[in-house]
Amino acid sequence: MGTVRQRMTRSDREAQIVRGAIAFFADEGLGGNTRELAERLNITQPLIYKYFPTKNDLIERVFQEVFFDRFDPRWSDLITDGSRPIIDRLKQFYREYSQATYTYEWIRLYMSAALMGRDLNARYIGQVEQRILLPLCGEIRIYCGLPGHSVIPISRTELDHVWIFHGGFFYYAMRKHIYHVVTTEDFDVLVERAATTMLEGVRSMTSRMALQPTS
Repeated sequence: MGTVRQRMTRSDREAQIVRGAIAFFADEGLGGNTRELAERLNITQPLIYKYFPTKNDLIERVFQEVFFDRFDPRWSDLITDGSRPIIDRLKQFYREYSQATYTYEWIRLYMSAALMGRDLNARYIGQVEQRILLPLCGEIRIYCGLPGHSVIPISRTELDHVWIFHGGFFYYAMRKHIYHVVTTEDFDVLVERAATTMLEGVRSMTSRMALQPTS
């Protein structure tokens, strides 16, 4: 007798399509079509549309799983935990953040969406800014002995400075997953060196930056 193929439950089939779409769009870009995705998954194209009525619905689900569901709400508390040295908090945060986000699929999907002009990137950037980088600016002020953000609002200059620091780790992941160049595997050391350099330099700069008018 032949092997009887077991039918998937609806939730399992949906999960299979999403997993396949994550890998497919990471490889082919968001311009990849659902017919090719169906062929890769060995299913029919109409079956994809049974679960996701439009390709955009599927892309939204992919971004929800890859970007927003991986964003740990505990990270905001970690950044602002004044009971620990700020360098230790930064090391732990970037270790966890890089493991959750800076993967092959994450980087390639992020770049593909940016090149296609989608608003998904802007939504994600807004989340990072509000929940991680603005609190970090406040912690840097405390580290430097300056008034907190409740006294003087965080300036755009301060925030852009922290974005440059944060963006360095993003570019590390781009070099690894987009350009396929050799990068250090000792990411903890990389984070410690970058964070220490930033904090040492910011002591002499932040007081002037923090007192500039916001723009």
